[in-house]
Amino acid sequence: MAYRSIKTYGADRGLSCAYRQWAAESHCQLLHGYSLGFVFDFAAEQLDTRGWVVDFGKSGFGAIRDWLHHMFDHTLLVAADDPARAEFERLQRLGLAQVRIVPGVSAEALAAHVFEHAQNLIAIATKGRCWVASVECREHGANGAVYENPDAVLRQVSAEALTRALQGAA
Repeated sequence: MAYRSIKTYGADRGLSCAYRQWAAESHCQLLHGYSLGFVFDFAAEQLDTRGWVVDFGKSGFGAIRDWLHHMFDHTLLVAADDPARAEFERLQRLGLAQVRIVPGVSAEALAAHVFEHAQNLIAIATKGRCWVASVECREHGANGAVYENPDAVLRQVSAEALTRALQGAA
C-alpha cells in the first residue's frame, strides 16, 4: 500500500501566464491569461525519517516550486506546433515577453507537461522513494484537467489484481 500526500499550489500563488489555443474555433484562439493552479498527488511506499511522503519545504518540493515559477510566472506559453510561434519568439527577442515553448497549452497538456518535470524532480529529491501519482492543472474554478502517472495506475491495477487472485486462491 502507498502513502499519499497532496500539495496544492493554487492560483493565489501568482502563476500568471498568457497563451492561446491556436486551433480553437472560438475566442480561445486569441491570447488570454490565467493564474494557473496545480494540485500534486505524491505517493510513496515508505515515509521519510520525519514521517512524510514529501517535504514541502526547500529540500523536497522546492525544485518543483522554482520550476513552476520559471515556467508560469509572467510568461507567455506557446504551443510547439503554433503556426505563429516565430512571431511569439520575436516578442521575446524584443524583450516584450518571457516565452516558454510547451508541447501544448490545453489544461490537459499542461498537466502532463508539469507531471513529467515534477516526476523527475521529486525522484531526485527523494532518491526514488517517492513518485507523482497525478497532477491537476486548474485554469480557474470551472476548468481543469488531471494527468495520472501511468506507472502508478499500473501499480494500483496490478496490486488490485494480485489481491483478487489471492482471494480467489483461498
